[in-house]
Amino acid sequence: MRSDVLTHITYGHFLVLAAVLFAIGAIGVMVRRNALIVMMAIELMLNAANMTVLVFARMHGDMGGHSFAFVVIAVAAAEAAVGLAIVVAVYRARGHADIDRLGALKH
Repeated sequence: MRSDVLTHITYGHFLVLAAVLFAIGAIGVMVRRNALIVMMAIELMLNAANMTVLVFARMHGDMGGHSFAFVVIAVAAAEAAVGLAIVVAVYRARGHADIDRLGALKH
């Protein structure tokens, strides 16, 4: 008898994975000073939240969670584009993308 690992994955495994990903993203936001790394950590947190929404939608058999996850993905893509444009503009103006050194955006 062969024990297939993929048949023993439950909803709890996905929720634990989402919690770990969210914790890694939260630590990345609090610890790192580079704006690009902080943006990547925020994206990681959004993906963890999406995973949680999808797991609970799957548990309850509701397709509304899937459409909500698509909206979150679209908002995250827009946030990444606008945030990256701001980081590039700040880097060109100041020569660094260090959040701690940016006290205020006015020059």
